[in-house]
Amino acid sequence: MQNLKKLFSELGVSKVRLAKYLGVSRQMLYNYLAEEKLENWPKEKVMKILCLLGINDVHELDSIKIDGEYIIQVENRLNDGVKEDTNKYYDVNELKGLSKKEQELLSDIIQLLKEKLIEDKSKDVYHSYRYLYYFLQSMGTAKELKYILAYMAKSMGFVDHKEYVFNEEKQFIFESIMFSAMTLYNNGGASKSKIAETHKRFVQEIEHKKEEILSRTQELNTAKVQALKELGYTEINNENAKEVLDKIAEIQSRKV
Repeated sequence: MQNLKKLFSELGVSKVRLAKYLGVSRQMLYNYLAEEKLENWPKEKVMKILCLLGINDVHELDSIKIDGEYIIQVENRLNDGVKEDTNKYYDVNELKGLSKKEQELLSDIIQLLKEKLIEDKSKDVYHSYRYLYYFLQSMGTAKELKYILAYMAKSMGFVDHKEYVFNEEKQFIFESIMFSAMTLYNNGGASKSKIAETHKRFVQEIEHKKEEILSRTQELNTAKVQALKELGYTEINNENAKEVLDKIAEIQSRKV
């Protein structure tokens, strides 16, 4: 495997481009490269590597001679493979508003999710990514969620501990609290009986939020019925929507 790594290094093929060519995330590529032999890779990926290098068998790796012409051949095959893989998964028009870095990030995220869902069909994986979807949906309303992501990225060693891309003071405080909580959890200092009351307050807060949402929904429905009645309409449609919404706002302002 060291010979293969050296070969790609001499060819000037980055791990990012190689991962895109193989249709895997960078993390999965690192896992492949950690194997002792190329034969341990999935057969489909081995064939793509052989195709990229222009050889028919793994044993031909040691006989490859690198010159200018060979580098150009590999580069052309790599470009064609990356272009084909990108067009396979995305509508190019949908990516026009994204920068190159944003496109690469989106590609890596989708590819990683795809790999995990294909490799592990357990309910844990499915529900984990279902919760991740809800997490992403909530990031616009709960700013602390991005601090959680930063904490995990640092604790797993993906970014430097000195990196503060958000509000440094708030992020520093949040990371410190998060570390204390995780330390308590991992050291077994938080038994279910000890924190039962805390979890009870957590549940109460959730129920309170649900009640607020329900109350707000009922209030809006009441205002909508009243607005329609005052305007002489029986329903909201495209023609009267703005007028009805303005009337709803007026009705609610009377209570202030």
